[in-house]
Amino acid sequence: MTNDELLTYDQKHIWHPYTSMIHPSPVFPVASAEGVYITLETGEKLVDGMSSWWACIHGYNHPRLNQAINDQVKKMSHVMFGGLTHRPAIDLAKKLIDLTADNLQHVFFADSGSVAVEVSIKMALQYWAAQGNTKKQKLLTVYNGYYGDTFGAMSVCDPVNGMHGMFSHMLAEHIFVEAPACAEGVAWHDEYIEEMTNALHNHHQEIAAVIIEPMVQNAGGMRFYCAEYLRQLSRLCKQYDVLLILDEIATGFGRTGTLFAYQQAGIAPDILAIGKTLTGGYMTLAASLTSKKVAQGISADGRGVLMHGPTFMANPLACSVANASIDVLLASNWQQNIKHIEQQLCKELVRCAELDVVKDVRCKGAIGVVELHCPVDINWMQPRFVELGVWIRPFGKLVYLMPPYIIKEAELNKLTQAIYQVLVEFNQQLRSSSSHFF
Repeated sequence: MTNDELLTYDQKHIWHPYTSMIHPSPVFPVASAEGVYITLETGEKLVDGMSSWWACIHGYNHPRLNQAINDQVKKMSHVMFGGLTHRPAIDLAKKLIDLTADNLQHVFFADSGSVAVEVSIKMALQYWAAQGNTKKQKLLTVYNGYYGDTFGAMSVCDPVNGMHGMFSHMLAEHIFVEAPACAEGVAWHDEYIEEMTNALHNHHQEIAAVIIEPMVQNAGGMRFYCAEYLRQLSRLCKQYDVLLILDEIATGFGRTGTLFAYQQAGIAPDILAIGKTLTGGYMTLAASLTSKKVAQGISADGRGVLMHGPTFMANPLACSVANASIDVLLASNWQQNIKHIEQQLCKELVRCAELDVVKDVRCKGAIGVVELHCPVDINWMQPRFVELGVWIRPFGKLVYLMPPYIIKEAELNKLTQAIYQVLVEFNQQLRSSSSHFF
């Protein structure tokens, strides 16, 4: 098939994320990827500002990650994890235990971020059931959160502005409070945590766990909040005997400037979900880590076993490349790289705030966000970015960057310049259409 024929077949038969088969969004066929560049079948080279949905922190086609895959496939590409084990999984578990909070001593390997959240929720619910406490069956979380697209994960995503409202009548009902409103560097006031405090005070007897994304609410709006909120939340969970689940699927492995975002608050969760960057974007793999208290507590009644077991759990190829990815990260100057990326994002995106269509500009670690007053026009904006030689995937009212950590100053500048140019043009479009924003 020619390139045009490939695209026609794709649009007719293949569902892409969050798209319609009646009115499909434009897609761009990729021929190869190297470093921070994606090369299309049509020959264009695009600077990648997305890290392929935040996963490819080392860029593409990394020689050490390639070698890890090649070495492992000669031994075994997969073996079931029921009744069997293997060195790549054991090595990876040890790495994760050594890198995370001291209380996290047990690892359950899952096959995606959503599944890691499902497993984390199951851990919390089964823990309390095994203690003979049948009342603790609800979760407490905040608005503007996103935890995945499977049913358990959907049930704790934002129920008002999230993507899953059509499923509300099928989802478990949980308790929501206002999202953190405290910015980093601003004086703390107890009112920031007041609604969460009241919810725990009034409902702790039915709450199994609080689940939250630490420091950054990602796909729910790219919202940043202060470390003190997490410290106060951790204290409240201990006070009211409620487990704390942290979702670091997007923020884990350095994205916010520390290896894990919760470290900025100096706390330790009872359960930690990680994924995305775990394999450097090479293969799908995730994990739920938990404490001895929870792991042993699930079997406290003498009968309980954790009721989950994916077919490709702890896939040897994925575990091998995850081990290599972590080694590459730790051997690099990643902290300085993240700091430089943050400084450049702050410096170069700030002028977007001068545009009428822009509501806010904010940066944290290797995350740069431009929030608009109105939704983006993805069908115009996406091809326009490609014309400018960059890969940027806006959503909702957000145009944002989460680039690979290896990106160079000139490459990052090309991304920020493209954002400014596209938003200038978008601003002009809205003015010419007499938008109510002006």
